[in-house]
Amino acid sequence: MRDITHAQTILQQKQLEKLKEETGEETTKKSLQKAVDHYLKCSHCKEENLDDLALKEKLKQKQNNKEETN
Repeated sequence: MRDITHAQTILQQKQLEKLKEETGEETTKKSLQKAVDHYLKCSHCKEENLDDLALKEKLKQKQNNKEETN
């Protein structure tokens, strides 16, 4: 038997519509489940990777700014 729990949250209507658009799902339930599944599986969503990605993005921006000023 699977452990299943009910969870809910408050979202702005525009956030929910954007989520449905991004997930390609028409229902709130399916779009939220798809988003949660993606978040749990996606290596880019892991906390340690988010810090690395943010640092890389900042370094890239600095490099681009240097190239533009030269």
